[in-house]
Amino acid sequence: MAPGPAGLAPVLQRGSQHADKVVALTFDADMTADEGPRAAAGEHFDNPELIALLRSLRVPATVFMTGRWAEEYPAQARSIGTDPLFEIANHSYSHYAFTSPCYGLPTVETDAIRGEVERAFGAIRKTGARNVVPYFRFPGGCYDEASLRALAPEKVTAVQWDVVSGDAFATDADAVAQQVLDGVKPGSLVVMHCTRSAAPVTDEAVRQVVPELRKRGYRFVKVSELMSG
Repeated sequence: MAPGPAGLAPVLQRGSQHADKVVALTFDADMTADEGPRAAAGEHFDNPELIALLRSLRVPATVFMTGRWAEEYPAQARSIGTDPLFEIANHSYSHYAFTSPCYGLPTVETDAIRGEVERAFGAIRKTGARNVVPYFRFPGGCYDEASLRALAPEKVTAVQWDVVSGDAFATDADAVAQQVLDGVKPGSLVVMHCTRSAAPVTDEAVRQVVPELRKRGYRFVKVSELMSG
């Protein structure tokens, strides 16, 4: 996408309102910079079962990955980022907020934003991932004009969503699936998560969502295809 007005990074919330019956499922691979001890103690911030499910269902998807997640799970990042079914986008290095308040997340200073983005891309590419796209998702989806201006020199498109799955910390897969099915329209962008500890029922919800949307005539696409359509 072209730069936004007044030197701000462009923001994509959904595809064209005139889009065909396509929908982009996106998955945030969240891990904050200070969660290393929790991972060392056995907490799982990954979800390989979900990725395996997407592969078995042949569902293309965009994974918004933090640099810290890529460092913790380099083999998985490389596997995702070398599979043509998927593409990896930037979700910052630390998963700290770019503006405050934002769900209690620590806040990154505005002059550190570019470093967060560059460090994340570096960590992701270091794993050997190749399918890396110039898109960025703000931690928590929180941003303001100052963060968009700071992001602009990185020449990335900020990707939000129009359908909130509600999978974060959910325990009812049926409710998550229904929320997605109720919200999807042609060109929709759905936000979900690829972290077992914080989103334990996402794979169960996806197992319901995919066949139902296909029955309704929808086709799944990556964000790059949604933007070019």
